[in-house]
Amino acid sequence: MVGAGQLARMCAQAAIGLGVKFTVLAADPQESAAQVVPSTVIGNHDNVDDLLAFASDCDVITFDHEHVPTEHLDALIAAGIAVRPGPHALVNAQDKLQMRTTLSAAGIPAPMWREVTSAEDVAEFATTAGWPVVLKTARGGYDGKGVMVVTSAEEAAVVLSGSNVRWLVEEKVDFTCELAVQVARSPHGQAAVYPVVQTIQRDGICREVIAPAPIDEDTAMQAQAIALQIAQLLDVTGMLAVEMFLTADGVVVNELAMRPHNSGHWTIDGAVTSQFEQHLRAVLDLPLGSTAALAPHVVMVNVLGGDHPDMYHAYLHCMARDPGLKIHMYGKEVRPGRKVGHVTVVGDDLEDLLERGRHAAAYLTGEITE
Repeated sequence: MVGAGQLARMCAQAAIGLGVKFTVLAADPQESAAQVVPSTVIGNHDNVDDLLAFASDCDVITFDHEHVPTEHLDALIAAGIAVRPGPHALVNAQDKLQMRTTLSAAGIPAPMWREVTSAEDVAEFATTAGWPVVLKTARGGYDGKGVMVVTSAEEAAVVLSGSNVRWLVEEKVDFTCELAVQVARSPHGQAAVYPVVQTIQRDGICREVIAPAPIDEDTAMQAQAIALQIAQLLDVTGMLAVEMFLTADGVVVNELAMRPHNSGHWTIDGAVTSQFEQHLRAVLDLPLGSTAALAPHVVMVNVLGGDHPDMYHAYLHCMARDPGLKIHMYGKEVRPGRKVGHVTVVGDDLEDLLERGRHAAAYLTGEITE
């Protein structure tokens, strides 16, 4: 796996159970996965020689992020390396303009959008879409980075001024809630879809996930069908996360990720097959596992760094207060606002699960002290 963040760390746990030799390419030995994977290789994903050297001892290359340049992926394939997902698919998660172009051509529901190079372009778009609008960088944005809501041409001019990156503008969708669907797909085309989940975002960062999403069955089936359609359309191998908005007219696609995704962390404790095991099964072309949930409701709450770098005593409180709680920490330096872990609770009573998950996350971050 290229990249050694928390996604790679959790894939390493899944690899143990599968009996798969798992290694990561890490930029630094203190990265999350590098701390727990003995065969870690230190190198730069932007350096094609580092990638080729790393890949020479691997049967399959996959990713815990979308930042490897397309031309480097092509070089790996030219060297005979199995790259999953391949660059033809991955570019749709790397480049939002490419993604919007591909999905729009296939008739998949999406917000109104267009590529822009100037504030005048944005103003012209807003005559149809209305203000405010959402400006996005074509590449590099995540967790709210590279995404700006602007209310006028003057604000757009400030955002675009001096920029040397490509931009697109989208309508600001009037949505009821945000959803996500995880799909796994193997090289020979087997696919498996997980229950639709609701994601709750604050400041562009996912804070909570509710599985299954509290939506009607027809909407859930529509969302799953769209995710499966995208996986086949793009020839995805591995996990695909499709983030969506639920509107009065149905669902529209917001973002894609071709890897395990934060909205699927609930599957570790709440599904027959975790998204991490499923990703490894898919890229290794093993039969895919059951995506069934283990309980009527699962709640996952992200733990964001606060002002207390030592969380050990907070563990004691949370574990003693709630023995059914599952705490997952990523071995990352605690910084305010940084995802450093998550908690999961599984059961029958959704409101009870939400209270328990929120309490634990708030206590771990120091927001509450009792």
